Amino acid sequence: MLHFKTLLFLLFPCLLFSQNEKWPAAKLKQDLSTFKEIREKANSGVYKYRTKKQIDSIYSWAFSELKKPKSLLDFYKIALKITDFEGSVHNNTTLPDEFQKKYMSGKVFFPYPVKLLKNKIIVNFQNSEIPIGSQIHKINGIKIEKIISRFYKYYTTDGYNISGKSIGISASFGRYFELEYGPKEHFLVEYSLPDQTQKQSKTIAAVSNDQRKENFKNRHSLPIDSLFYGEIKNKYTFKLTAPNTALLSIPTFAIGMNAKDKEHIVYKKYLDSCFQLLTLHPEIKNLIVDVRSNGGGSDPNDLVAFSYLTQKPYRENTSAFINFQKIPYPQYFIYQETEPQKKVEELHEFEAELKEEYPELKGQQYQQDPKFNRLLQPDKNSFKGQIYLLISPRIASAGSLFASLVAGHTDAIIIGEETMGGYYGHNGHTPVEYELPNTKIKTQFSIVNLEQDAPKKPNQIFGRGVIPDHEVIQTIDDFVQNKDTPFEYTLKLIDQK
Repeated sequence: MLHFKTLLFLLFPCLLFSQNEKWPAAKLKQDLSTFKEIREKANSGVYKYRTKKQIDSIYSWAFSELKKPKSLLDFYKIALKITDFEGSVHNNTTLPDEFQKKYMSGKVFFPYPVKLLKNKIIVNFQNSEIPIGSQIHKINGIKIEKIISRFYKYYTTDGYNISGKSIGISASFGRYFELEYGPKEHFLVEYSLPDQTQKQSKTIAAVSNDQRKENFKNRHSLPIDSLFYGEIKNKYTFKLTAPNTALLSIPTFAIGMNAKDKEHIVYKKYLDSCFQLLTLHPEIKNLIVDVRSNGGGSDPNDLVAFSYLTQKPYRENTSAFINFQKIPYPQYFIYQETEPQKKVEELHEFEAELKEEYPELKGQQYQQDPKFNRLLQPDKNSFKGQIYLLISPRIASAGSLFASLVAGHTDAIIIGEETMGGYYGHNGHTPVEYELPNTKIKTQFSIVNLEQDAPKKPNQIFGRGVIPDHEVIQTIDDFVQNKDTPFEYTLKLIDQK
């Protein structure tokens, strides 16, 4: 045992060195050039929210940061800023697996889950040191506003959306802090108690990554936000909340892979039965549709659900295009297959699928064949009463596409907070992933640039998520009491009719 401890002590400095090792500027510049070229060739969303001048400017800044050698982590943060700047919820840039494993070792993490509420960081964990609901003002002398803004790059959202970043920050605060400011053994926390302004300080000990995750599993807000982060077992539910009001909850659209999937067929039959019931009972005049936990899923689950809420024909999108039919930079492409011949087959199969759905080159874009975007009809049992749609920052991808259809094509009353997924469009459907040749940093993005079938509305802003008609956010008191504030607000709104 003593020998093992000595060996571990001798190895530990080596791990630190490998994590902080400086990379030659030339190799980092080569990776950054590859990163840029891949995105410009393959990512159809690079200029969705940013002009060429803006993209050129951020790369100019990035290259200027590489005049001297940098650590892998510092280079990663530069790549993250660009990844986030583009503005797609499907953008994701990650460290090499081995580096992550080493960097996540040791008791170096901020211990407590937090909740980001109205740009305030609130303690979200029962403990003996800082009470639940306390507001954190500084950590290790750094103002919380600065910490929050530095964390934005770690969690991507569509366009210019900020609300969705609260999802990542609330889930991974300790991990982001360690990435941004380095490993710490202790944290000096300046905070104020709930409903108080007087500030006090306390030094708390760091914990391991496993303990950080365990604490998050036991967070105070679990009864309210369990579906935001955990496994979703009940993917759709329906019930009456009052004689005149029904509640349909769809926390995910990951319900089978396509229209032929058995799981999707069961889901469709379930929706049929629900809306047949509503048709047979016209006294049920109000339908609450809760998709607040819906981060997306597979087609046509979102489109099928919408068919029961609209009275007019609709499409998934008004346009869709990709940048290529043959995969750019295949030498850096990450394949699902591992054998060389299987990789070739995978590549050819993928490219054949792209050519089938996006056959026509117009300018520099391969446009979607209209047969993949047919006009869809309302279901015969579509709901004729008042719809109330509950939304949150968690909603993205197929979830936000569904929310944009409801907001744009029905008289639904939208309640809650802005979604992280865009109202007018997003990059989605088909993800690809590449690995940079030197640092082995991986970057993933979706290649289909979609303009959703979302009409222009004065309250819906380009580059933002679906914006509610009634913005309803938990107060700190509501948070401490675990009140479902938007749902309670909706019930009161119905009662006032």
